[in-house]
Amino acid sequence: MKKKLIVQDTDIKINLYNKEDYLSLTDIARYKDSKRSDYILQNWMRSKDTIEF
Repeated sequence: MKKKLIVQDTDIKINLYNKEDYLSLTDIARYKDSKRSDYILQNWMRSKDTIEF
């Protein structure tokens, strides 16, 4: 079942998988920069805190 959340006029998809909700990181990154959301995600994946997690 797919749900949707609206945050600051931005639609964020929520997917249900194994009874857990997962937010779309791509949708969140598009809020910051709609044309280059891939750079936002790449930088997040390279951050020290994300790697440690």
